[in-house]
Amino acid sequence: MPDPRAMRVIPDEIALATARQVLLADAAAVASLPDQLGDDFLDVVDLLVRCAGKVLVAGMGTSGATARRIAHLLSVGGTPAMFVSAADGLHGGLGAVTDSDVVIAISKGGESDELNEFVRRARERGAVAVAMTSEAGSALAAAADRVLVTRTDPEADYGRMIAMGSSLANCALGDALAAVTMGVREQAWELFAHSHPGGAVGKLLTDRATA
Repeated sequence: MPDPRAMRVIPDEIALATARQVLLADAAAVASLPDQLGDDFLDVVDLLVRCAGKVLVAGMGTSGATARRIAHLLSVGGTPAMFVSAADGLHGGLGAVTDSDVVIAISKGGESDELNEFVRRARERGAVAVAMTSEAGSALAAAADRVLVTRTDPEADYGRMIAMGSSLANCALGDALAAVTMGVREQAWELFAHSHPGGAVGKLLTDRATA
């Protein structure tokens, strides 16, 4: 029987070295965040907890995938949130934005034309805008009311271009926002159980309630 290792398309040592390099870079990107937290983070927590409307999380490309994840976890923790497409917003979707809403816009470089225009128009409709970006001097940061700067080493992104470590850092910051906002809500776990009856988690919660 042929050795399966002889049929691999990438030599073992190269594949493992690349994978370990990416994982270490990802870990370093997330590990750099705790020391970056401060008043800006606390201001955003207050905005989210006091929000009387919806939290609309937007991003383009990889940041769009991050935005979907953050919106879901905020909702899981009791903050009504949903992902919105900035591009669709410029084709009529902005009509859903009200002056009771908070918009979280995610962009590493902060220069996405569609996202920045969406933020500007959302603010014109009375929404409060939070920028999550690595560039404090970007157009997105200038267009927002609050800015969460997530600084990561350029080496955190594969080839210094593909947003791997930087997007993971934004996901982790979203986790922190979801956990802190959930922690200040009354009956947060009861609300979580009510909104999550499906899947293995729902079954576990049901079993605990009937035990």
